[in-house]
Amino acid sequence: MKARAYASGIALMATLVGVGFLVEGGWLGEWLSAEWIDHAVRNRGVSGELLFVGVAAVATAIAVPRHVVSFLGGYAFGVAFGTLLALAATEIGCGLTFFYARFVGRPLVSARWAARARRVEDFIAAHPFSMTLLIRLLPVGNNFVTNLAAGVTRVPATPFLGGSLVGYVPQTLVFALAGSGVELGAGLRIAIAVLLFVISGVIGTALYRKVRHGKSLGEDVDAVLEETGTAESTGGPG
Repeated sequence: MKARAYASGIALMATLVGVGFLVEGGWLGEWLSAEWIDHAVRNRGVSGELLFVGVAAVATAIAVPRHVVSFLGGYAFGVAFGTLLALAATEIGCGLTFFYARFVGRPLVSARWAARARRVEDFIAAHPFSMTLLIRLLPVGNNFVTNLAAGVTRVPATPFLGGSLVGYVPQTLVFALAGSGVELGAGLRIAIAVLLFVISGVIGTALYRKVRHGKSLGEDVDAVLEETGTAESTGGPG
């Protein structure tokens, strides 16, 4: 087990170093910017769409906030298509992080943070789709940390990814709408975005209260949300 944990740690450190070089070199900033959209993505047809999804997926997988991807999706492709492509990229990024953590990071996490991983697993495992949906709908949490935490547990992939996909929709639409800029007047866009955000929060809060007062979970809801939501500025909302 120690050998696997050391190998896992080395792989994770190598990944973090690689991500650090990307950030330090400013490459992510060059890719995920209005200038990059204008020169490499917009009006490029299928090739531009695939390039956007690919770069955005990798970006969200390495902790770029998903609302940045959603905003640029709306900027590049408009509300409807931008939401669809940003949602696809975010979901692919979620899967990349989840499976990377599952096949590479699990030995290290099991060796050093077993209690925390178990708490996340206990919270999600009983009802993985609805619990994941809850985390995604609430305007708290950290997308990257949530994906890592779920990946190193035995939470089944299909309901986790499915709950994430559904839960991503409201905020993806909100930020794509904000990024579209030209399809609606600024005041109307802001009003619709605020309304959608409020609706998402109301649904998430209602589901939270239902779970919070359940017989089996209790304070685990608060504990897990705190553990996956301590660095929102790094990974974006859950």
